[in-house]
Amino acid sequence: MQFDTILSDINGFGKFQILLVLIQSISRITIPFHFLLNNFIAATPSHHCNISTLDDGGVFRNLTLEQRLAVGIPVQEDRTPSSCQMFAKPQYQFLSVSNSSEDPPTVSCQSGWVYDNSTFKSTLATEWDLVCGSKGMNKVTATTFFIGVMIGAILFGFLSDRFGRRRPLLMSYLATSLFGVLSAFSTSYVMFVTMRFFTGVAIAGLTIMSYVLNIEWFDVEHRTFSGVLISLDWTLGNCILAGIAYFVNEWRMLILAVTSPLVLSIIAWRWLPESARWLLANGKEDKAHFYISQCAKMNNTSKCLENITPRTLLESLDVETGDKKYSFLDLVRTPNIRKLAICTGIVWYGVAFTYYGISMNISGFGLNLYVTHLIFGLIELPVKIGAYYFLEKFGRKPGQAGTMLLTGLCLFINLFVPKDLWVIRTVMAVLGKGLSEASFTIVYLFTAELYPTVVRQNGLGYSSFVARLGVSVAPLVILLEDVWHLLPNLIYCTMTVVAGLVSLLLPETLNTRLPEFIEDLEQPR
Repeated sequence: MQFDTILSDINGFGKFQILLVLIQSISRITIPFHFLLNNFIAATPSHHCNISTLDDGGVFRNLTLEQRLAVGIPVQEDRTPSSCQMFAKPQYQFLSVSNSSEDPPTVSCQSGWVYDNSTFKSTLATEWDLVCGSKGMNKVTATTFFIGVMIGAILFGFLSDRFGRRRPLLMSYLATSLFGVLSAFSTSYVMFVTMRFFTGVAIAGLTIMSYVLNIEWFDVEHRTFSGVLISLDWTLGNCILAGIAYFVNEWRMLILAVTSPLVLSIIAWRWLPESARWLLANGKEDKAHFYISQCAKMNNTSKCLENITPRTLLESLDVETGDKKYSFLDLVRTPNIRKLAICTGIVWYGVAFTYYGISMNISGFGLNLYVTHLIFGLIELPVKIGAYYFLEKFGRKPGQAGTMLLTGLCLFINLFVPKDLWVIRTVMAVLGKGLSEASFTIVYLFTAELYPTVVRQNGLGYSSFVARLGVSVAPLVILLEDVWHLLPNLIYCTMTVVAGLVSLLLPETLNTRLPEFIEDLEQPR
């Protein structure tokens, strides 16, 4: 009798699994909170030079604000005041002649900037003047966070496959809460970047371990549904973030607000079960039998376990477990898993690089920042529902490749749509965002099904590491618009198409049981 058969007999989608998903949803909604937080805390409001230094003690101080801007700030091609330049001296001739042919000398801002606080009370940009020549430092805050996520994926992947899913998950809850609070009370830019780095390291564990723990408790029949159901936590968190950010427009308080749900997660952790698959794969059949019994009791199927002993559970894996400890090196020791690691790495890089490239560039569509973010979140719901039915009927491989290639098509179309046609641009961007999120939903489920139990967290950790490498680069690619305004979208488009084609090299996993050991890949039974 196989383990998946036992899990199916005791109801692989009952009250036990639903409670598991609900408990973990509390913490999982904080993932998009932190991953997309820079859209709001690092937003750059309209600004211009502080021209108080031009006050000559005479005419200037008697001018209205509009007149001061006219004589102190040069205008750009779109007739808006320059954000980074000011006149060296007041140009009073502009009070009477607005289209003067003169080109007075300008200088960089001498006394800082004046910001429009109508939308944001404070952001990182206004706190530490991360604009103009320092605007790259604003993007670096997101890059540093995702570098932390990248390292955390490797760290927690190792810890989870060595010590189980449950204990490292608590470590992730505690560390994310700690560093989230510390980042909110940062007294300098360097301290903030450092705390965000460690927040990224900590939350990486929550990202990959919570997903795997859920998937490993569902049977084959309901695995597709569970994968899509779990991904709805991201959609819910994405939409909630727009509302929280709208009402909490001060960056320090916003960080505290989005971190606070983890307090409930820490309290609820005591009711989380360990993965029975991991326990069996590591020779802990007595504990596995305890959790399987709990599952059967809650699902009212205890009679199905009357003839199931801890020894029976261990034999259900078909392979001697021994005391072997697995590591990331096992992902490259044998041919089939090595090919799998290379292909999943490329696919994850393309999925994450494109998704966050779109998600972190939500301005420029002619809509309010909060409305755009909300629309980007809401589009994920119908797309994920559609993805579920597609995956059930056609499988993971065509779903993965199809969503990525269609995302590339949407980005390609937007390359040729002028900025003044903002409605068409927004529609294409929203469709691309939705399809990109669908590809993210599929790749989590696909990867969890591809890797064996003994290295599943290592496999997801490695894949997440490569993905966060792409995410770390994604915010910086936006800066290339200063070179050519179409270059960022062209890069995102190319990467998603390449990754989509590579996904066609992966094996199909629809209606197959989860592999338990590396031998299941090298010598399929």
